[in-house]
Amino acid sequence: MKILVCVKQVPDTTEVKIDPVKGTLIREGVPSILNPDDANAIEEALRIKDKYPDTKITVVSMGPPSAELVLYECMGMGADDAYLITDRAFGGSDTWATSNVIAEAIKYLGEFDIIFAGRQAIDGDTAQVGPQIAEKLGIPQITYVQKVEIEGNKLVVERNLENGYEVLEATTPIMLTAIKELNEPRLMNMRAIHKGFHEAGIKQITNAELKIELDMAGLKASPTNVKKTFTPELIVKGTRIEGNPKDAAKELIRQLKLNHII
Repeated sequence: MKILVCVKQVPDTTEVKIDPVKGTLIREGVPSILNPDDANAIEEALRIKDKYPDTKITVVSMGPPSAELVLYECMGMGADDAYLITDRAFGGSDTWATSNVIAEAIKYLGEFDIIFAGRQAIDGDTAQVGPQIAEKLGIPQITYVQKVEIEGNKLVVERNLENGYEVLEATTPIMLTAIKELNEPRLMNMRAIHKGFHEAGIKQITNAELKIELDMAGLKASPTNVKKTFTPELIVKGTRIEGNPKDAAKELIRQLKLNHII
């Protein structure tokens, strides 16, 4: 089985700071990490490989040269090879343009049985790139995946919903987007780290290989126009309950029930 995992390097912060003039993310001084949902995606691919050792896992990321760090992390977890899709022509791509580039890169690399991606990236929270890649590759997709089982030549997948989950059967090739409930990502191991740095390495894919038209990638080709970006101000309104502890506890329980919290 051949599995491909799409990952992204994102800022490691819960409060994204915005340049008030440019309206872009301020990344200076903010460390970068592997996007959390993508870590769940790579872990699930590795779990499939644990059961089926002849499985090959390829990881791809689109970004600047610094994104090699998250690809090395994926290699350190156990991925077989990794590709960085990088070119100045791709800079400033929105989700539509990004999915154009990644879909073309996947076609360039060959056919895969399963393509994993995280549900969404914490720096954008759009949850659009994975589904868009599936559409452009012409393959089915299942999003918000919380469980995957392989039964013969088909997949049995649990898809998380707000009020429960649904069980779907599918055949390959298919795109699956992972959520944190899917698994607990493993740590890197020394043997895999050594293999990633000293044997496999990170291969680069540029537009010299993909030959994407300029109206399909980059800032000028992106239809999304961000008019304003800001961090919402946190406003906390509390209620003080007076009285002795026993009566205050009863009143607290009453108010929690009244607001359907308990």
